[in-house]
Amino acid sequence: MIIKEYGIKNKEIIILLHGGGLSWWNYIDEIELLKNDYRLIIPILDGHFGSDKNFTSIEDNAKEIINFIDNNFNGKVKLICGLSLGGQIALEIMSQRNSICDYAIIESALVYPMKNISKLVEFLINMTYKLISKKLFSKLQFKSLRIRKDLFELYYNDTSKITKENLISFIKANLNYKIKENLRNCKIKTLILAGSKERQIIKKSAYKIKNTINSSELEILEGYYHGEISVNYPKEYVNKIKKLF
Repeated sequence: MIIKEYGIKNKEIIILLHGGGLSWWNYIDEIELLKNDYRLIIPILDGHFGSDKNFTSIEDNAKEIINFIDNNFNGKVKLICGLSLGGQIALEIMSQRNSICDYAIIESALVYPMKNISKLVEFLINMTYKLISKKLFSKLQFKSLRIRKDLFELYYNDTSKITKENLISFIKANLNYKIKENLRNCKIKTLILAGSKERQIIKKSAYKIKNTINSSELEILEGYYHGEISVNYPKEYVNKIKKLF
């Protein structure tokens, strides 16, 4: 796993886990807002452009990050944040090691498997994969994600270079993930975020996470779509981090 590091080395550590199909730039403005006060660790998740491994599973990504924390930070960090696929990996880390951090933020994470849609993923990717490198098609995809316009070139550069096999693997993992029973033992103070305009199953997932982690709070963000706060409203996201602390 390739790790991007920012900030000051002797400060408290924040780990930021990007969404599926995105990369370190998911948190590009959070880096600027936090780097003078914290040490920021942003793994490029397996299977994404710039990573050094193919994607195998959410569980394997979680183990890699746990090993990194053990080897570099004596098994403990201040905060772990994750969006969507990154949120699922954060939940998996928390279930495997229930005191690995003091705080966590889980944003727009799906924990109810969507098996019927998952069965169609390989067919749909095989049908459309050649279009991903086309800028017009990429712009249409980008618009549907409601990511702010200034991030398009970064998005296009990275997504156009993800292999078909990796794209299929991490989308299927995302659609099939469910939280482990061990998560009930988690003592980490957790903020769960979901947008009011997200799919109902994401909001339902947010409530399930809330009911699983006793030391958690849930915020439904009025008027927000999937993953909007960390990508499009970094100042508000950072304010939530500081409020959580």
